[in-house]
Amino acid sequence: MLVIEGTHHEVAGHNDTHVREQILTQVTGRARMYGRPVMLITQDAMGQGQLIVSPDGSVEAVGEFIPAEPAPIAEEAVQRVEVSSAYDVERVPPPPAVNPTPPTAAEPATVPQQAAPPQATISERRAARASFLEKEAPEQPATQGWRGVLARVGVQVAPSESVLAERRDVHAVSQHWPGPRTIAIVNGKGGANKTPTTALLSAVFARYGGSGVLAWDNNETRGTLGWRTEQGPHEATVHNLLPETERLLSPAAQSSDLAHFVHHQTGDKYDVLRSNPQALSADQRISRVEFDALHQVASKYFRLIFIDSGNDESAERWQQMIDRSDQLVIATTALGEHAEAGALLLDGLAQRDERSAALADNAVVIVSQSEKSADKGDAQQIANGFASIARRVVTIPFDEALHSGKIRYDALNPITRRAWLAAAAAVAEGL
Repeated sequence: MLVIEGTHHEVAGHNDTHVREQILTQVTGRARMYGRPVMLITQDAMGQGQLIVSPDGSVEAVGEFIPAEPAPIAEEAVQRVEVSSAYDVERVPPPPAVNPTPPTAAEPATVPQQAAPPQATISERRAARASFLEKEAPEQPATQGWRGVLARVGVQVAPSESVLAERRDVHAVSQHWPGPRTIAIVNGKGGANKTPTTALLSAVFARYGGSGVLAWDNNETRGTLGWRTEQGPHEATVHNLLPETERLLSPAAQSSDLAHFVHHQTGDKYDVLRSNPQALSADQRISRVEFDALHQVASKYFRLIFIDSGNDESAERWQQMIDRSDQLVIATTALGEHAEAGALLLDGLAQRDERSAALADNAVVIVSQSEKSADKGDAQQIANGFASIARRVVTIPFDEALHSGKIRYDALNPITRRAWLAAAAAVAEGL
């Protein structure tokens, strides 16, 4: 929406960037009509800012940019833009001068490195030589929102804090750690969002960090990870893989051999090891020894293993999963019974043994608003309750794409994708 002296104008475009470019074109035309610069006040999902648009098309950012709260990308591209024709350039406050703060006694001044004195030996001068290499890569220019539009027309504007935060999260989940890592997604209560959490964490790490990510349904009570994800050209489950573990661990085995047993997600780039939701739990029990054999295969072929744990905390496969995990994720909805079950699980692990207690202390809690009608404050209230007993807590907004059917990262709203990226970055901190 473009507002010019109180009159509202609808602006259409192919995408958010195109809308902003259309607005900038119209505002430039307005400046030419007035024969003087105009003030463009922007307010969108990124935040609030002020721009001076001149008749010749030049743009200058003035004042401080105020980031929007919350930081994640919003669903609407441009909420409100105002143009004032009654604008005098001389009234725009100039940018503050940058004056170095004089050093105090507590903070001595930093003295630039001086060249070695002439009387120094060659060895001393060599040791004092400054490196020719850049210490850090330069910050990439802004690419999103009004700042991205300005960067494309030649106005150098630094990325907003929300964009920088997103870049930090992308960098965190793009890492490759030495040796495989196992992440257990747990909650003893059914319906607590364990399966979507497993699928979407796997998707984020695979899409940003590359291949070698497995989502494993370690559930003997009708696990539904296979139903919520894409099926490969076969119907293999964990029980088809079990008798082949010795062969797959042999030196002659090849990585492509595992494609007979896992289901590749063509869009989200991770693989799924299914359970059989149609079989009785009595027919799907896996011992500790069998779990270890499966885990050894997974660790050989995958760098990251996300395990959808199921609900039976007394099962041998559940207990062994905890003993082999490097990171614990408590999945919960904003419902009190799901949150309480997750909190009690942390309490139980804290008393189980020293290693389990360390997992509990380092746990990440992901609170999903699973119902559209639920109050958004409910998820935050649950998150606040976990803040003192977990390392990190992240909330996820409601998204219709997660309510049923196949789980695909691209089907989520932008604000939901941003929240899952933040959740994955919180997990990455513990790896």
